[in-house]
Amino acid sequence: MATQATKLSDKLDPDLISQTVTFALKEDIGSGDLTSNLIETDAVGKAIVKARELCVLCGTPWFSEVFRQLDSTGTIKWHFSDGDTIPANSIVCSLEGSAQKLLTGERTALNFLQLLSSTATITRFYADTLNDTDVQILDTRKTIPGLRSAQKYAVICGGGKNHRQGLFDAFLIKENHIAASGSISAAVNAGRNLNSAVMLEVEVESLDELQEAIDANVDRILLDNFSLEDIRLAVLEKNERATYIELEASGGIDINQIHEIAKTGVDYISIGALTKNVKAIDFSMRLL
Repeated sequence: MATQATKLSDKLDPDLISQTVTFALKEDIGSGDLTSNLIETDAVGKAIVKARELCVLCGTPWFSEVFRQLDSTGTIKWHFSDGDTIPANSIVCSLEGSAQKLLTGERTALNFLQLLSSTATITRFYADTLNDTDVQILDTRKTIPGLRSAQKYAVICGGGKNHRQGLFDAFLIKENHIAASGSISAAVNAGRNLNSAVMLEVEVESLDELQEAIDANVDRILLDNFSLEDIRLAVLEKNERATYIELEASGGIDINQIHEIAKTGVDYISIGALTKNVKAIDFSMRLL
């Protein structure tokens, strides 16, 4: 189906979207859509999709790809773009094409839209809380398997920033890596020798470990489950010794704590809830 392009969706990998949608459709349709086969194959249908609640829209490339794969002659007209704030009860898009294929693709297409709009909406909620600061909200790897790139795209739509995409594009030396290596400095040295071109971050659990990470000259330090007072002390220590090192606060941080943490002077706050705590946005599709 023909769709309107958005600047955000232009950054996506069309092949990966196609593969993801193909799998999702196969999962749902299996050997055939029994109920939609009740409809004549030449019947043409028109439909609209409504957002039943206030949200940040995300997922239009996946939604569109569902119907492109099912009915390449149909059309979709989007009334909003990914990243837009949608008032409740707004018509998000209008569709026209095979009535049979519209019904076959309905649930799969809406599943992408409700999930990704959920991630974008909660991200916007967190990001807006920090509008008066320079702190950036980061996502994590706590994503739905197979949908990481989609959910990380949704975080961008919501005004957040991506942490590493996976295990391949940055070092994040955590407690178990440190234990296996013997020390923070040993783990950092091994990382620098392995690949000095990518970001190297170390997770620390105490102010003593913070000192060792600063001594190791890392790029970023993740303050794991630090108290508010210890975060303040960590910022002071870093600013005195190595202003170029970035600080990231993490560990069960919720909306009630985030502003006070941002005021300490950290650079980033990572929130696993952006992608793991999914409350689907209510979208519905109706044939006219």
